[in-house]
Amino acid sequence: MVHTAAQPSWPRLSPAVAELFRRGAEIALDPRADWIEELHAAALGGDRMRPVAADPVLAEATKRANLANLLHWAAQNVRHPGRRVPANMGAEALDAARDMVRRGLDERGLDAYRTAQSVAWRRWMEICFDLTTDPVLLRELLDASALSIATFIDDTVAAVSRRMEAERAELTLGASAERRAAVTLLLEGAPIGRARAEAQLGYGLAGPHTAAILWSASSGEHLEGAAETVMRAAGATHRLTVVASAAALWVWFPAGAAPRTGDLAELHPDVRVALGRPGADVDGFRRSHLDAAEAQRMLTRLTSPQQVARYEDVQLVALLTAEPTRADEFLADTLGELLHADPATRFTVLTYVREQCSTTRTAERLYTHRNTVLRRLARADELLPRPLEENVVSVGAALEVLRWRHP
Repeated sequence: MVHTAAQPSWPRLSPAVAELFRRGAEIALDPRADWIEELHAAALGGDRMRPVAADPVLAEATKRANLANLLHWAAQNVRHPGRRVPANMGAEALDAARDMVRRGLDERGLDAYRTAQSVAWRRWMEICFDLTTDPVLLRELLDASALSIATFIDDTVAAVSRRMEAERAELTLGASAERRAAVTLLLEGAPIGRARAEAQLGYGLAGPHTAAILWSASSGEHLEGAAETVMRAAGATHRLTVVASAAALWVWFPAGAAPRTGDLAELHPDVRVALGRPGADVDGFRRSHLDAAEAQRMLTRLTSPQQVARYEDVQLVALLTAEPTRADEFLADTLGELLHADPATRFTVLTYVREQCSTTRTAERLYTHRNTVLRRLARADELLPRPLEENVVSVGAALEVLRWRHP
């Protein structure tokens, strides 16, 4: 690692190398999809990043920040090849820093910048070796590049760390900090008196609770309105809300039933909702949130198109897809060619299983003729590795996974 303190002056590049730097930066400004995936995988890898990688909102914020770093560095070098690149303090970096502080994480979360740097450096060397075969020019280009990348990451990490310190100082003040601290203790099962917790939360812990996690891939602009919609759909009149990050809310409301998915049809399309099972008292408060977090992870893991997930509806799918490779094997082994059949045939089979293998009820549920149902079931039997009647439970489970998974 090259540190800026060891550099009394910034080197000036020869015109030929400056032009190579500019051309390479133009290529880096349009990174290939596999480069970006490798960047994200490295950024979220390692034990120290596990708390970030396990949280879909934090993971997405980290991905956005690392990609923004790459594009910021490249854009600066298109304009001013080889000059010192100022730290990236754009919205993506600041949002990621704020989110980590709100979750109680420290600067170790910035390890993502270092691990992403190693991937970016390897890819940048590939670009450089494609730009020239002249050993003199290549050496000057690589020396300047190593200094530029290392200094940029050092400066950015230092600037983001200072912002995290300021954010942490702000969060230690006021009622919102007390709410976050009390919720953290409750979720961790730490000893905290009910009366003290209720005073800090402004929310009663006796009786029923249903938890929800609301988040957005873009911004938190519509989350408060969505939280009100979810609360009203649950029949509640008040709620406890904790700002988990710039684009996520943790919500609890005193309701003994989670709202139905159909009651949330008016949610803003940018907002996604995961709902836990209702529970009672402190244990129910904790368990309902953990359920919602598992439903959120499942939606993210499957890149699901569904906007709302109730844990009680997805518990089986969450278990079956906990290991994606094993889940893919299960789908292929169970469904065979039905895995690639038209959606109407697959949905007819799933409805048939849900209706306890009644063709009459299936036809009524699908608003279609019974003969159409029979034709689709016959087609499914041709595609399945085993006849449906011999493997009803597994086929139904596999089709349920497909319903939640990205097409």
